[in-house]
Amino acid sequence: MPSPATPVSVIIPTHNRAGFLAQAIDSVLAQTYANFELIVVDDGSSDETQALLASYGKALISLRQENRGPAAARNAGIRAARHPFLAFLDSDDQFTRNKLAIQVAAMEAQPEMLISHTQEIWFRNGQHLNQKKRHGKEGGDIFARSLELCVVGMSTVMARRELFDLVGLFDETFPCCEDYELWLRVSCSHPFLLVDAPLTIKHGGRPDQVSVRFKTGMDRFRIQALAKLLASAILTPAQSRLAREELVRKATIYGNGCLKHGHLEEGRRCLVLAARYSSLSGQYGSYLDD
Repeated sequence: MPSPATPVSVIIPTHNRAGFLAQAIDSVLAQTYANFELIVVDDGSSDETQALLASYGKALISLRQENRGPAAARNAGIRAARHPFLAFLDSDDQFTRNKLAIQVAAMEAQPEMLISHTQEIWFRNGQHLNQKKRHGKEGGDIFARSLELCVVGMSTVMARRELFDLVGLFDETFPCCEDYELWLRVSCSHPFLLVDAPLTIKHGGRPDQVSVRFKTGMDRFRIQALAKLLASAILTPAQSRLAREELVRKATIYGNGCLKHGHLEEGRRCLVLAARYSSLSGQYGSYLDD
């Protein structure tokens, strides 16, 4: 059982974000909670990222790899982490000063919980953004809510390292929605502890962000995640029904959209998948190819 002031490994993956990375790093180094290590994984940046990281000296651990995407970068950080608690921060987001202190205390108070997340403050293009109700954070069993969209902010998460021994790491075949895919695997069997305070500042709206670059095709990867989850046979019958219904809904909408825009092969494939999963007695089969 963790002792008071459990040490934390904070993991920041980054790719060509030298203009934003310093504010993320500085927000970690300015924490009121001092018992942490900071690991920054440079995912093959070609900008000034390496020079920036070198300027911090021993204040952080810098890892570098060929460009393989955010899932692979986070996995590298998880493997390198030395501490019982793992926290994640995207390289264009920030922690509030007491984020680690509050979240560690919450995790220590409920040692049976393997993962927690917090509320967020959102900015888009520098302007404060009010979150829609569908993005509201909840605790406990969040599996049903997680099916529609990702309801866990990556930069809000703190987890015990044994969670990844139980459910596995991020799926590196996903260029985006890798967090959506992992939270489905986690939430089908583990409750989430909600630390109900806005402890992360999230910045959005820029064209370099993965969610923007893949915006028109994100449902393709969510469909792939759902089909993979169903094929894994780890769900309860009730969870399987919910996942099938959401897969059929997403695949039908996305498939028809593909047909409308002339992507015939992709559209037909999704509609065939929707037809297969619309039958409760059908076999799950394999999930979508990359």
